[in-house]
Amino acid sequence: MSLPKIDLPIGELTLPSTGEKVQYRPFSVKEEKILLVGQQSGEAELELLSAKQVIGNCLLDKNVDELAMFDLEYVLLYLRARSVNNIIAFTITDEDTNEDVELQFDIDNIVLETQEGHTKEVVINDEFRLFLRYPTIKEFHQLVTADKDDPLLDYIMLVSCLDYIASEDEVHYFKEYNEEQITEFMDSLSGDMIKKITGFFETMPKLKQEMKYTNSNGDEKTFVVEGMRSFFT
Repeated sequence: MSLPKIDLPIGELTLPSTGEKVQYRPFSVKEEKILLVGQQSGEAELELLSAKQVIGNCLLDKNVDELAMFDLEYVLLYLRARSVNNIIAFTITDEDTNEDVELQFDIDNIVLETQEGHTKEVVINDEFRLFLRYPTIKEFHQLVTADKDDPLLDYIMLVSCLDYIASEDEVHYFKEYNEEQITEFMDSLSGDMIKKITGFFETMPKLKQEMKYTNSNGDEKTFVVEGMRSFFT
Protein backbone atom coordinates (compact mmCIF):
# COMPACT_ATOMS: atom_id res chain seq x y z
CA MET A 1 0.00 0.00 0.00
CA SER A 2 1.42 3.41 -0.99
CA LEU A 3 1.30 6.54 1.14
CA PRO A 4 -1.53 8.98 0.39
CA LYS A 5 -0.85 11.91 -1.96
CA ILE A 6 -1.60 15.26 -0.33
CA ASP A 7 -3.51 17.72 -2.52
CA LEU A 8 -2.46 21.36 -2.16
CA PRO A 9 -5.01 24.20 -2.31
CA ILE A 10 -5.44 26.13 -5.58
CA GLY A 11 -5.23 29.92 -5.55
CA GLU A 12 -5.34 32.77 -8.07
CA LEU A 13 -2.94 35.66 -8.60
CA THR A 14 -2.75 38.59 -11.04
CA LEU A 15 0.26 39.16 -13.31
CA PRO A 16 1.49 42.77 -13.02
CA SER A 17 2.35 43.22 -16.71
CA THR A 18 -1.05 42.31 -18.17
CA GLY A 19 -3.55 41.99 -15.32
CA GLU A 20 -4.10 38.38 -16.39
CA LYS A 21 -5.33 36.07 -13.63
CA VAL A 22 -3.54 32.72 -13.34
CA GLN A 23 -3.99 29.75 -11.03
CA TYR A 24 -1.25 28.46 -8.77
CA ARG A 25 -0.58 26.01 -5.99
CA PRO A 26 1.73 26.78 -3.03
CA PHE A 27 5.27 25.47 -2.70
CA SER A 28 5.67 21.93 -1.50
CA VAL A 29 8.79 20.74 0.34
CA LYS A 30 10.09 19.72 -3.10
CA GLU A 31 10.03 23.34 -4.35
CA GLU A 32 11.62 24.66 -1.16
CA LYS A 33 14.51 22.24 -1.66
CA ILE A 34 14.95 23.35 -5.27
CA LEU A 35 15.11 27.02 -4.25
CA LEU A 36 17.50 26.29 -1.38
CA VAL A 37 19.91 24.44 -3.66
CA GLY A 38 19.82 27.32 -6.16
CA GLN A 39 20.32 29.95 -3.47
CA GLN A 40 23.19 28.15 -1.79
CA SER A 41 25.00 27.70 -5.10
CA GLY A 42 25.66 31.44 -5.26
CA GLU A 43 25.54 31.19 -9.05
CA ALA A 44 23.16 33.42 -10.96
CA GLU A 45 22.42 30.78 -13.61
CA LEU A 46 21.46 28.09 -11.09
CA GLU A 47 19.33 30.56 -9.11
CA LEU A 48 17.51 31.49 -12.30
CA LEU A 49 16.96 27.89 -13.36
CA SER A 50 15.71 26.88 -9.90
CA ALA A 51 13.23 29.78 -9.95
CA LYS A 52 12.04 28.71 -13.40
CA GLN A 53 11.54 25.11 -12.27
CA VAL A 54 9.63 26.11 -9.14
CA ILE A 55 7.31 28.52 -10.93
CA GLY A 56 6.77 26.02 -13.73
CA ASN A 57 5.72 23.47 -11.13
CA CYS A 58 3.37 25.82 -9.27
CA LEU A 59 1.63 27.75 -12.06
CA LEU A 60 -1.18 25.57 -13.35
CA ASP A 61 -2.35 27.36 -16.49
CA LYS A 62 0.58 29.53 -17.62
CA ASN A 63 3.84 28.72 -19.40
CA VAL A 64 6.72 30.14 -17.35
CA ASP A 65 8.66 30.85 -20.56
CA GLU A 66 6.01 33.42 -21.55
CA LEU A 67 6.38 35.49 -18.37
CA ALA A 68 8.08 38.87 -18.43
CA MET A 69 11.04 38.71 -16.06
CA PHE A 70 9.48 41.07 -13.53
CA ASP A 71 6.30 38.95 -13.64
CA LEU A 72 8.43 35.90 -12.85
CA GLU A 73 10.06 37.70 -9.92
CA TYR A 74 6.65 38.81 -8.64
CA VAL A 75 5.17 35.31 -8.92
CA LEU A 76 8.14 33.78 -7.08
CA LEU A 77 7.81 36.25 -4.21
CA TYR A 78 4.02 35.87 -4.14
CA LEU A 79 4.35 32.10 -3.93
CA ARG A 80 6.93 32.37 -1.18
CA ALA A 81 4.66 34.66 0.85
CA ARG A 82 1.73 32.25 0.55
CA SER A 83 3.78 29.08 0.98
CA VAL A 84 6.49 29.89 3.55
CA ASN A 85 6.45 33.35 5.11
CA ASN A 86 5.70 36.84 3.85
CA ILE A 87 8.62 38.26 5.88
CA ILE A 88 12.17 38.06 4.51
CA ALA A 89 14.96 38.80 7.00
CA PHE A 90 18.59 39.31 5.99
CA THR A 91 21.83 41.04 7.02
CA ILE A 92 23.71 43.83 5.24
CA THR A 93 26.99 45.58 6.03
CA ASP A 94 26.76 49.33 6.52
CA GLU A 95 29.27 50.95 4.15
CA ASP A 96 30.25 53.68 6.64
CA THR A 97 30.62 51.66 9.86
CA ASN A 98 31.31 48.17 8.42
CA GLU A 99 28.86 46.84 10.98
CA ASP A 100 26.22 44.20 10.29
CA VAL A 101 22.65 45.51 10.14
CA GLU A 102 19.63 43.22 10.47
CA LEU A 103 16.80 44.15 8.08
CA GLN A 104 13.50 42.61 7.07
CA PHE A 105 10.64 43.43 4.73
CA ASP A 106 7.14 42.23 4.01
CA ILE A 107 6.77 40.68 0.55
CA ASP A 108 3.19 41.93 0.37
CA ASN A 109 4.49 45.53 0.50
CA ILE A 110 6.81 45.23 -2.49
CA VAL A 111 6.17 47.89 -5.12
CA LEU A 112 6.22 47.31 -8.87
CA GLU A 113 7.78 50.58 -9.97
CA THR A 114 7.01 51.89 -13.45
CA GLN A 115 8.50 55.17 -14.63
CA GLU A 116 6.27 57.80 -16.16
CA GLY A 117 6.22 57.74 -19.94
CA HIS A 118 7.21 54.08 -20.23
CA THR A 119 5.86 52.52 -23.43
CA LYS A 120 6.40 49.47 -25.63
CA GLU A 121 5.87 51.55 -28.76
CA VAL A 122 8.68 53.41 -30.54
CA VAL A 123 7.92 55.84 -33.37
CA ILE A 124 10.26 55.06 -36.28
CA ASN A 125 8.84 57.60 -38.76
CA ASP A 126 5.50 58.89 -39.97
CA GLU A 127 4.69 55.45 -41.41
CA PHE A 128 6.05 52.82 -39.01
CA ARG A 129 5.84 52.05 -35.31
CA LEU A 130 8.14 49.54 -33.62
CA PHE A 131 6.79 47.44 -30.75
CA LEU A 132 8.93 45.76 -28.11
CA ARG A 133 8.23 42.97 -25.64
CA TYR A 134 9.52 42.53 -22.12
CA PRO A 135 12.52 40.22 -21.70
CA THR A 136 11.65 36.77 -20.41
CA ILE A 137 13.68 34.23 -18.48
CA LYS A 138 15.15 33.08 -21.81
CA GLU A 139 16.78 36.47 -22.40
CA PHE A 140 17.97 36.73 -18.80
CA HIS A 141 19.47 33.25 -19.00
CA GLN A 142 21.40 34.40 -22.07
CA LEU A 143 22.47 37.47 -20.16
CA VAL A 144 23.82 35.69 -17.05
CA THR A 145 25.66 33.07 -19.13
CA ALA A 146 27.12 35.48 -21.69
CA ASP A 147 30.62 36.94 -21.72
CA LYS A 148 30.31 40.11 -19.63
CA ASP A 149 33.07 41.73 -21.71
CA ASP A 150 31.16 41.26 -24.98
CA PRO A 151 30.64 44.81 -26.35
CA LEU A 152 27.49 43.63 -28.15
CA LEU A 153 25.77 42.25 -25.04
CA ASP A 154 23.29 45.11 -24.74
CA TYR A 155 22.61 44.98 -28.47
CA ILE A 156 21.87 41.24 -28.31
CA MET A 157 19.36 41.81 -25.50
CA LEU A 158 17.75 44.65 -27.43
CA VAL A 159 17.34 42.61 -30.61
CA SER A 160 15.91 39.62 -28.73
CA CYS A 161 13.06 41.83 -27.44
CA LEU A 162 11.97 43.19 -30.82
CA ASP A 163 8.34 42.12 -31.29
CA TYR A 164 6.96 43.60 -34.49
CA ILE A 165 6.95 46.69 -36.68
CA ALA A 166 3.67 47.98 -38.09
CA SER A 167 2.10 50.56 -40.36
CA GLU A 168 -1.56 51.12 -41.11
CA ASP A 169 -1.36 48.52 -43.89
CA GLU A 170 1.17 45.90 -42.78
CA VAL A 171 2.69 44.12 -39.79
CA HIS A 172 6.10 42.44 -39.71
CA TYR A 173 6.89 40.06 -36.82
CA PHE A 174 10.62 39.80 -36.17
CA LYS A 175 10.35 36.10 -35.27
CA GLU A 176 9.54 35.45 -38.93
CA TYR A 177 12.87 36.92 -40.12
CA ASN A 178 16.41 35.57 -39.90
CA GLU A 179 19.37 37.13 -38.11
CA GLU A 180 20.82 38.66 -41.28
CA GLN A 181 17.55 40.40 -42.15
CA ILE A 182 17.12 41.75 -38.62
CA THR A 183 20.72 43.00 -38.56
CA GLU A 184 20.15 44.80 -41.85
CA PHE A 185 17.03 46.45 -40.41
CA MET A 186 18.83 47.50 -37.21
CA ASP A 187 21.78 48.91 -39.17
CA SER A 188 19.33 51.18 -41.03
CA LEU A 189 18.13 52.89 -37.83
CA SER A 190 19.49 56.22 -36.66
CA GLY A 191 21.18 56.82 -33.31
CA ASP A 192 18.08 58.68 -32.08
CA MET A 193 15.89 55.67 -32.87
CA ILE A 194 18.22 53.34 -30.96
CA LYS A 195 18.13 55.75 -28.02
CA LYS A 196 14.32 55.55 -27.98
CA ILE A 197 14.49 51.75 -28.00
CA THR A 198 16.99 51.62 -25.14
CA GLY A 199 14.68 53.96 -23.21
CA PHE A 200 12.17 51.09 -23.11
CA PHE A 201 14.65 48.99 -21.10
CA GLU A 202 15.76 51.87 -18.89
CA THR A 203 12.17 52.62 -17.79
CA MET A 204 10.94 49.02 -17.69
CA PRO A 205 8.88 48.09 -14.57
CA LYS A 206 10.87 46.54 -11.72
CA LEU A 207 10.14 45.18 -8.26
CA LYS A 208 11.59 47.43 -5.61
CA GLN A 209 11.59 47.74 -1.85
CA GLU A 210 13.19 50.54 0.21
CA MET A 211 14.11 50.01 3.86
CA LYS A 212 15.28 52.73 6.22
CA TYR A 213 17.59 52.19 9.18
CA THR A 214 19.87 54.19 11.46
CA ASN A 215 23.51 53.11 11.71
CA SER A 216 25.65 53.28 14.85
CA ASN A 217 26.79 56.81 13.91
CA GLY A 218 23.16 57.95 14.09
CA ASP A 219 22.93 58.46 10.33
CA GLU A 220 19.63 57.72 8.56
CA LYS A 221 20.20 55.29 5.70
CA THR A 222 18.06 53.76 2.96
CA PHE A 223 18.79 50.29 1.61
CA VAL A 224 17.14 49.37 -1.69
CA VAL A 225 16.54 45.84 -2.98
CA GLU A 226 15.37 45.17 -6.51
CA GLY A 227 15.45 42.15 -8.77
CA MET A 228 15.18 38.48 -7.88
CA ARG A 229 18.77 37.98 -6.71
CA SER A 230 18.48 40.89 -4.27
CA PHE A 231 15.22 39.64 -2.78
CA PHE A 232 16.66 36.17 -2.22
CA THR A 233 20.07 37.20 -0.87
